[in-house]
Amino acid sequence: MRVQTDANRRHALLAVPLGLIVVVTVVDILAPPEVHLGPFLAAAPAVTASFAGPRTTGLIGAVAVLAQMAVALVRTSLTDLNHTFQIIALILISAFVTFFAALRERHEKEMTQLRYVAEAAQEVVLRPLPDRIGSLRLASVYLAAEDEAQIGGDLFAAARTSQGTRLMIGDVRGKGMEAVGDAALLLGAFRAAAHRQAELSLLVTYLEGTVSSSLGDPGAGAAEEEPGEAFITAALLDVPDSTPTLHLVNCGHPPPLLLRNGVVTPLEVRLPAPPLGLTEFAGRAVLTPEVFPFEAGDVVLLYTDGVIEARDAFGTFYPLAERLGTFAEADPRALLRRLREDLLAHTPHGRLGDDAAMVAIRRLPED
Repeated sequence: MRVQTDANRRHALLAVPLGLIVVVTVVDILAPPEVHLGPFLAAAPAVTASFAGPRTTGLIGAVAVLAQMAVALVRTSLTDLNHTFQIIALILISAFVTFFAALRERHEKEMTQLRYVAEAAQEVVLRPLPDRIGSLRLASVYLAAEDEAQIGGDLFAAARTSQGTRLMIGDVRGKGMEAVGDAALLLGAFRAAAHRQAELSLLVTYLEGTVSSSLGDPGAGAAEEEPGEAFITAALLDVPDSTPTLHLVNCGHPPPLLLRNGVVTPLEVRLPAPPLGLTEFAGRAVLTPEVFPFEAGDVVLLYTDGVIEARDAFGTFYPLAERLGTFAEADPRALLRRLREDLLAHTPHGRLGDDAAMVAIRRLPED
């Protein structure tokens, strides 16, 4: 449907260069002998190249050349020096803009293919969260800073265990394919071990070992980075079914926000762990998850720093906690829709400076 709409729009736009050729030709024929409007015909193929392909652009250029030849025949002759130079110049200009139209069309095809690849990678690496898992209702959103990219270093995942639900949100330092690879590594390790590790602290230790061994391997694409420069911030939650609480281990990530009755409370841990991948800190202390109340009707928002570091035209950061308290939506999907719209409205031209991810979690009343 979208392809058909674009084709119809381009066909309608063809009326502009064709109308320009007709008007310039008629006026040039009726103008006094000392007035020459032939150079204006060059605008027709130039305008066409901005929205059409090389074939259409070349066709419009040929029509413009024929129109210039018709003017020459009516006013003087084809051998007239002035009209001869106008025809030659028009042919050269038409050839140039046709060449650039071919380059633009090739670039558009490459961008379309890149988007398809990014969408496929997103479906494989960053799987969408289910609407409901256990006693929780979930919603997630990923906002790419670049239009061509659908996935980057931000990540989230959820896994069901025998006693509850585990969730993770993270942010890989850096950009590009290396960040995507590191995100895929952590997501794969989480999905493989989240339902097997009985303790959340053991799961974090396992993820730390997996990430550190990969980021420190020269064959894993980290050879160009100094030790300690490659890491992943992450927050891991364990939400048991039996108690209205959540267990949190924060590895250098922005604190989750708890929304209860319009009041927003950051879930700040007393002893945050270092980001994953900083091997010099591994084993410094035993990780102890901290417990926070998480009752029925409460909403917890997980997010990456791309949200709170979004700036407006005056350089002001996005006030996430303040805005979150003004939204009355209890449904996670509706809440994230409002947050997304408000975040993009905060930034100039609706563009983020960094990728951003958000996950909203609402605890449902017991059946």
